[in-house]
Amino acid sequence: MNFIISGKNIEVTDALKDRIEKKLSKLERYIKLNTDVHVTLSVEKISHIVEVTIPFHGMILRAEERSNDMYSAIDLVVDTLERQIRKFKTKIAKKEKDVESLRYMTYAPEEPEEESEENGEFVIAKTKKFPIKPMSVEEAILQMNLLGHNFFVFLNQDTDKVNVVYKRNDGAYGLIEPEY
Repeated sequence: MNFIISGKNIEVTDALKDRIEKKLSKLERYIKLNTDVHVTLSVEKISHIVEVTIPFHGMILRAEERSNDMYSAIDLVVDTLERQIRKFKTKIAKKEKDVESLRYMTYAPEEPEEESEENGEFVIAKTKKFPIKPMSVEEAILQMNLLGHNFFVFLNQDTDKVNVVYKRNDGAYGLIEPEY
């Protein structure tokens, strides 16, 4: 994790940086990505505020905590983030139980018959069927990322139509919707 630490109305000392990095490093057991962690420390009157923002699986984890002491605010914000991550992972695990297992499809086509190639026919090596559950575009992107695929077919809960989300080469996501 790459820490980007800034301060408002406070000087960010090396001791504060060390404490933040030490405490937030505990989250690496959940977040194994090389991601930027934005931390903002601020002071308003007697209140010490810590804000942390972490991009995580296509969504953003954010927590803000206040305390009379900056060090205790750091501890509180780490606890909040851990709860959010556990809740997120539990939600994903529950959704995966609800949907029949979608395994990563390995494409290993069998040798096509020579007659098929001569006739210009296409050979389908494997057919896969799976139930399509209505979900939002965000849930579909989340499911795609969890499966490690670069596309995902789903029933859009807003339009009741089959859609496809895919990961673009520039790192963004695309959505394919049918036009009837």
